[in-house]
Amino acid sequence: MHTGAFFKNIFRKLERYERHISSAALVSGFVIDNLTLTRIDFWIDHVVIVAYIFVAAASIVVAHLPQKRNLISRIQPFAPLPMQFAFGGLFSSFFVFYSRSTAISSSWLFLLMLAGLLIGNEFFKRRYERLAFQLAIFFVVIFSYSVFVVPVLTKTIGPKTFLLSGALSIALMAVFVALLSIVAPRRMREERAVLLKVVVAIFAIMNILYFLNIIPPIPLALKEAGVYYSVTRTRDGNYVLDGERAPFFSFLRPQTMRIAAGKPLYFYSAVFAPTELSTRIVHVWEYFDESRDEWMMVSRIPFTITGGRDGGYRGYSLKTDLSSGLWRVSVETEPASAGWRGQILGRTKFLIQQIH
Repeated sequence: MHTGAFFKNIFRKLERYERHISSAALVSGFVIDNLTLTRIDFWIDHVVIVAYIFVAAASIVVAHLPQKRNLISRIQPFAPLPMQFAFGGLFSSFFVFYSRSTAISSSWLFLLMLAGLLIGNEFFKRRYERLAFQLAIFFVVIFSYSVFVVPVLTKTIGPKTFLLSGALSIALMAVFVALLSIVAPRRMREERAVLLKVVVAIFAIMNILYFLNIIPPIPLALKEAGVYYSVTRTRDGNYVLDGERAPFFSFLRPQTMRIAAGKPLYFYSAVFAPTELSTRIVHVWEYFDESRDEWMMVSRIPFTITGGRDGGYRGYSLKTDLSSGLWRVSVETEPASAGWRGQILGRTKFLIQQIH
């Protein structure tokens, strides 16, 4: 069989079952990413993500090479397929890492955007034929990856690190656009004005989401959190936690803690950070004032965490003289400056009943 006919036959079969294959790949890929993507500072996880990025970049380049009567021209119509596959893998990976790094209640908009890009990836086949659309998705990928790879490399987090991530994403995008201008000058001239507007819009949106505390504080991740009657550290470095046994449906309603007047409650958390990254987090204790119908901050208890431990850096805070009613404790990053609140890693609500 002629080589060209062989490839045409294969691609014809792929197109026939494309929807079923694509849907199965989406579900299985998401499950595999959840099981295999372990730590944000493990080099093997970054190898997988960078490989996806290179596949997407190569597919974009191949799709827009000048038309010639050679093998490239025969495979060009199918370039969007590996591109779509790579973008699907990337958004699946990003969703896994970002969702592990935050409380859904505080960053649901950004997570919804990632989920939309992941699921919508299945329905964008025709749009993947347009260069401006390809580059827009590619820039979202580059920016999203820079946001968590730069903190891992610099061992820092905060607004300055985020701005550095944005500058890196712009620089990488500029290099890629320069490459495309060499291999496909006519297409780039046609799309340049639209592309500039799209990149500026995406850059602005990402910065707005960050400074509104909607983007999760990646690469930090809350591994464990809860409220207890006592927290004791043993000689071997482990913690003994004494609290109410939470029912399996506890996530649907606040846990009830029964304490005598004057007795303390402890809030315990374990926060993962990459190796050698040291930062400060805050336990924010709040009480719900029914007369004002709002949460009232009672205390902020900061402490330093150091990265590297799989289960997260463990620490706790405690409060006494807690009145009956609804309480919550938020685990946040320390604000970079006065007037800003920290980014929320997680939040636990509980109901206090005083006993005599």
